[in-house]
Amino acid sequence: MISIALATFAIFSYLASTLLMVRQMRDKLSHTPLYLAWAAVGAHSAFIASGVARYHSFSFSFFSTASLVALIVALLLLVAALNKPVEKLGVVLFPIAAAMLGLEVNFADPTQHLAHYNWAMTTHILSSIIAFSLLNIAALQAVLLYIQDQQLKSHPPKRFIQSLPSLQAMESLLFQMIAAGVFFLTFSLVSGFAFIEDLFAQHLVHKTVLSILAWLIFSSLLIGRKCYGWRGKTAIQWTVCGFVLLLLAYFGSKLVLELILHR
Repeated sequence: MISIALATFAIFSYLASTLLMVRQMRDKLSHTPLYLAWAAVGAHSAFIASGVARYHSFSFSFFSTASLVALIVALLLLVAALNKPVEKLGVVLFPIAAAMLGLEVNFADPTQHLAHYNWAMTTHILSSIIAFSLLNIAALQAVLLYIQDQQLKSHPPKRFIQSLPSLQAMESLLFQMIAAGVFFLTFSLVSGFAFIEDLFAQHLVHKTVLSILAWLIFSSLLIGRKCYGWRGKTAIQWTVCGFVLLLLAYFGSKLVLELILHR
């Protein structure tokens, strides 16, 4: 009962924070208080912790994983907003976090626990989730950067675009998120090769191949940025392509195995 109350409070706090941000963008206020978003993240974390305490492990089902990723993404955004003007991204991210938490409450499968894995596999899984979360924010940054650039070139930008940081600040944050995501993705791949005994038996071949391709794309983008000054449309296209590959790798396989094949 307490866990349901925590989830309900978190969902309403996410949505209320989003509405407050939309209202303040409409009124052209430069700063958005994020106390409701922090409360949502706190309640969301407490909900997940209550599930871990109940089952003595984290449920690694499709919806539970999606909820955890959404929580980490929201938390990373709030931490970044402490010294960068990126809180407006919450207009997109907070409703997604609310939706993922709602889906976990209603459809999570508590039978798939991390207790079934040893510490090495658990480390691999958690580093994968962190990498995906960071690169998720990077992909959103890239999409907004594209929209921002197009509107600034063609006609007076809409109010939401005007409320975003400058193109230079957005691009700088984009590459910071990519660099952090590549670090954790590298650790995830290395730990996966070290600790996973049989990729074929565990239905992980396609996930590994797609993850490696995504790593190559993001790593090449960082090298191109440093050596050749890649930016703008090139950075946006490469970021989105890399994220799509990770999305297919991380959630495409779980979607097929759990929700379609029921494995």
